[in-house]
Amino acid sequence: MAIATRQHRFGELFPSAPAFRWRQAEAALFQPDAKGWGSVSVFPKAMREEAEAKIPWMSVALDRMFESRDQETLKAVLSTEDHLLFETVLMGNAREQWTVCVSSQVGCAMRCAFCATGAMGLKRSLNEDEITDQLRFWQSFLRERPEADARISNVVFMGMGEPLTNVDNVKQAIRTWVDKTDIGPTHITVSTVGVLPAMDQLLEDKDWPSVRIAISLHSADQTEREKIVPSTVPHFLDKLADWCRRYRQILGNRRHHLTFEYTLISGVNDTPEQAEMLARFIERCGKPKLNVIPLNPVSGKPFTASDQKRIELFKQVILRHGIDVMQRRTMGDDIAAACGQLATGEQPHMI
Repeated sequence: MAIATRQHRFGELFPSAPAFRWRQAEAALFQPDAKGWGSVSVFPKAMREEAEAKIPWMSVALDRMFESRDQETLKAVLSTEDHLLFETVLMGNAREQWTVCVSSQVGCAMRCAFCATGAMGLKRSLNEDEITDQLRFWQSFLRERPEADARISNVVFMGMGEPLTNVDNVKQAIRTWVDKTDIGPTHITVSTVGVLPAMDQLLEDKDWPSVRIAISLHSADQTEREKIVPSTVPHFLDKLADWCRRYRQILGNRRHHLTFEYTLISGVNDTPEQAEMLARFIERCGKPKLNVIPLNPVSGKPFTASDQKRIELFKQVILRHGIDVMQRRTMGDDIAAACGQLATGEQPHMI
């Protein structure tokens, strides 16, 4: 079921309104003191009342909220107008501000072997309002907590879904954030499992925002990657290496670097030999940065995380090749809010 966006509903409700009225409406959505259409003082009274009655101010509603024991991570289960549930996460970051992890779909069709979201299948893609409003939801949440720094400095598309199979809605949401907030494009990261046709389009799209791109790699061996990421196409690694080189020529610079994401799974992709293979592949790609991610446990999945000793050995191999490698800190795993865990199930620490 397609859910009409606010802009579409606004146009239907006020067909003769000049174009600047929608621009005023969109700006009002991000005003801290605006609580609904009734508070948009630049609108005539009749327009405020009509909008309040017929256009949702927020396209999503809170179903449940969870907070990690260390209080550094919060997860919201949000409900759409057609009663589907998806998750979004708020995390403290190194700037002592906040990062929002947003979802682009309800569920996911990529079926990554270790991922709870992939086990859900794909329900539908989120529209631009449902993506945009995840940031608005957390902005509103933080304003109600005066003890917390209210600034959100970063957004990452690392929640539910594959962003590049919903690229038009993702693109429009990013453009809205960049236009209406103080979050710059280099503080927004789009993470993809590697949807090559969409990635090729990004290289040609003059309107694509200059955000950072992260690619979930998980193995530099074609056969092994096909097991971990069943949506992997034939000759994926060769095609990806070629794409990375073209990205660097067309879009790449120090602030728009590529990053590979690599989830370390004990006994699957964490040996020194696999690290060596990965390092050589990264060299073929022009040495993107590398984030290694300890596997987060998912109920019903047969995988376990690599222990820290194996992770350190893996990182040492990468570092010997002069490649920038960082181990991502696990956050929110006690409320199933960490990478690969989002699936709208019941969790402890609900608030």
